Amino acid sequence: MSMTWRVLIADDHAMFRDGLRRLLESEPGFEVAGEAEDAGSLLQLAQKLQPDIILLDLAMPHMSGLEVIEPLYRSVPAAKVILLTAAITKKQVVHAMQLGARGIVLKEATSKTLFNGIRLVMEGQYWVANECVNDLVEALREATKVGAPSRQPKDFGLTRREMEVVNLVVAGYSNPDIAKKCSISEQTVKHHISNIFDKVGVYNRVELALFAVSHQIAGDVPL
Repeated sequence: MSMTWRVLIADDHAMFRDGLRRLLESEPGFEVAGEAEDAGSLLQLAQKLQPDIILLDLAMPHMSGLEVIEPLYRSVPAAKVILLTAAITKKQVVHAMQLGARGIVLKEATSKTLFNGIRLVMEGQYWVANECVNDLVEALREATKVGAPSRQPKDFGLTRREMEVVNLVVAGYSNPDIAKKCSISEQTVKHHISNIFDKVGVYNRVELALFAVSHQIAGDVPL
């Protein structure tokens, strides 16, 4: 029996909601559970419907998409939030990930990109369209200097050396550079990174960087 994911759409433009609903309903495995036009109705519907996925417009009226992410997760902690936006800055991408968003899709993206992004997010990955941010790691590195005070940092069972490797990955260092900085072999670096991926449940370096910033497990790294 195939899995069906229940989707809640939140956007203040009725025509966009209608088009997105028709698109989702044309694809096997997706069911549109409801639609919201503002943050207030979104929070009420989310609590009532308990959807698997929330497609959230960044530019919501009265309360922005970023502002509504945390209260959403208090109501539906198991849901995955994917931001839909016409445009987004590096700072907003990082902030969204810190708040718990799992994906960002541009409204001009193809339907194939949207479905691919949703599926990857539901598999536990992060999705940020390449065209949104070309130098995401640098933006993440800047974010770790400030941090997000609203969450308690966790170590996720990482050793001190693995935490050091995480910080260096977020800072944009390559495997050879990490090996030199830690005075270990490249093979050992690869082993550490593989263990880190398994422990925190990510699949690549960009996902690790996003996860580290979102969960505050990355700090500043001296150059």
